[in-house]
Amino acid sequence: MYLCFGATLGSKCDMPRLTITLSSEKHRALKETAVRRGKTIRSLVEESLDAYGIKTANQAAALVELARKRSAMAEAAAIKLAVSETRAHRRKR
Repeated sequence: MYLCFGATLGSKCDMPRLTITLSSEKHRALKETAVRRGKTIRSLVEESLDAYGIKTANQAAALVELARKRSAMAEAAAIKLAVSETRAHRRKR
């Protein structure tokens, strides 16, 4: 069970907490940015994760399913293209 800051004793959080270590300068910059934008540090972190494309397994599966529905490409052709693109990308490294 996770306890929420400011919640009544024994109440459950809908999300677990996370602790990260930042330099003093980064922490100050994060706090200042949050104040300047009128947001919480939590919302800035969540926006950053969204910007980097970090998704839950369910969100990723839903995105793949949507792409499959919108694609006119057969599965075999899609796999062939994905393998080809992956190999081309790896050769560039």
